[in-house]
Amino acid sequence: MAKAATDIHNFEKPDNLIISGYRYERKFFITELSKYQVESLIKLNPGLFSEIYYRRFINNIYFDTFDFKNYYDNTEGVTDRVKVRIRWYGDLFGYIEKPTLELKIKNGLVNKKISLPMRPFHLNENTEISGILDSIDDLKESLTIDFRDLSPSLLNRYSRKYFQSANGFYRITIDSDLCFYEINKRNNTFLNQSVDRDSVILELKYDRQHDSGAAQITSHFPFRNTKSSKYVNGVHKVRYMAY
Repeated sequence: MAKAATDIHNFEKPDNLIISGYRYERKFFITELSKYQVESLIKLNPGLFSEIYYRRFINNIYFDTFDFKNYYDNTEGVTDRVKVRIRWYGDLFGYIEKPTLELKIKNGLVNKKISLPMRPFHLNENTEISGILDSIDDLKESLTIDFRDLSPSLLNRYSRKYFQSANGFYRITIDSDLCFYEINKRNNTFLNQSVDRDSVILELKYDRQHDSGAAQITSHFPFRNTKSSKYVNGVHKVRYMAY
């Protein structure tokens, strides 16, 4: 799907391309506490977290190779890998006004994200999903990814709340109400789905220079840092457990 680690420094950057810096993303997959209890713990943390932005639904279409290379790279612990998805906010189906193509690049323990705004599209049972990628010609020619090898592999949706520490160095997101849908190139009914109302995913995100202070935050969590991927969990639920 891509050359190792996808070198983002050796291509002509389109004007509307956004490249984030590498950062840590510590994940906590929580099943023993409700989202309200988790939120209370965050507000009691000595990092003095407060809510920022507003709660919103996040929607993603993930793409993978025919043999699910990214899925298996993740489950097998490959340290350098690339995840391709289209993300938007708000309603899951209908007219998608502001979709964004995202490449999530993992390099060891840190992640970087490349984002590119896309043309609007409709998502319904008549949508030819594979054709959506035709609107990103400027990125196709810039990155070392062969988009012809990619097919839609998962549609998911979840609710997210955002928090930030008083010093502004650390951000926490809480994801809940997770829904996963099987998705194909065409002829989708979106009937094969899995809903998880009980699990909560907490992510602590911060730049590399602030790693030394992260332990002061996580040591006050009554749960452990876990390896968790919504993409991997979703593929497992709607594709492998369904057959």
